[in-house]
Parts: sequence; C-alpha cells; structure tokens
Amino acid sequence: MKIDIICVGKIKEKFYTAAVEEYSKRLSRYCQLEIHEVADEKTPDHGSEAEYQRIKRMEGERLLRFFRPDAYVIVLAIDGKPLSSEAFSEKMDALGISGTSRIQFVIGGSLGLSEEVMRRADFRLSFSPMTFPHQLMRVILLEQIYRGYRIMKGEPYHK
Repeated sequence: MKIDIICVGKIKEKFYTAAVEEYSKRLSRYCQLEIHEVADEKTPDHGSEAEYQRIKRMEGERLLRFFRPDAYVIVLAIDGKPLSSEAFSEKMDALGISGTSRIQFVIGGSLGLSEEVMRRADFRLSFSPMTFPHQLMRVILLEQIYRGYRIMKGEPYHK
C-alpha cells in the first residue's frame, strides 16, 4: 500500500519533525509513505470571508496538484466521520483488499480545506470536534496510521 500525506504548511518545530521522522521510519515496514507539503498563505487576523475563501482556494489548488486519479482520498475535517482506531484500521484494510493501492490523506491549513478539495474527497475523517495545529495533526495522523497497521497485523499496540 502507498500512503500519501498531502498537507498545507511546513513543520517548523524540531519536536514535531522528530515525531514525523520516527513514525515515518516505523511505517516503512508496512507501507510506502510520502509526505507532500504545499505552501500556506499568510492569513490576516481579521480578514473578510471573501479573503478567507480566496486563501482556501489557493491552498486547495496546490493540494489538488498532488491528487492521483487512482487514489482513495481521505480529508481530515471537523465535520467528518469519527472512527475508533480499530474501525480506522478496518477501513484501511478493506481498501487494500478491494484493490486500492494508494490512500491519500489531506490536512488543510488554518482555515481548512477548499470546496474543490472537499468535493474530490472519497471520505471525510474527523479526529475530534476540536481544532488542532496542522503540524500536530500530521503527527497524530501518522501515529494512527501506524497503530492501524499494528492492529491489522495483529501486533501489540498500546491501548
């Protein structure tokens, strides 16, 4: 299975970078992982709704360049479907069994994802109704993918 993480923004803090590297290394025995970062737009504190939509469109256009027509696209969205770790593992396993060879996970910027990106999604996944920094969300997503593979393979994992 090939897993792509397509995300807005770069990781700046060393502790997030170290966590991403650690989970990338752990995942290398289960899948081919690629992380694609696109530039984020400077977001004004008190911008208009039209300006926020413009920013999401620009970031969305950058994200869409990495989408592959043969991939199953999962966007991270607050209004998405919440899954337990076990259900998440079952979903990834079922996709592989059904012939999907690439899953692309998408993490938006501070304003979220554009309508164009949301329309392309095959599944909307929510980790929580809370808002998380996109850098931390990348670590959380990688950890859950790793946990999902451990569950799938019947290997021990921390509960």
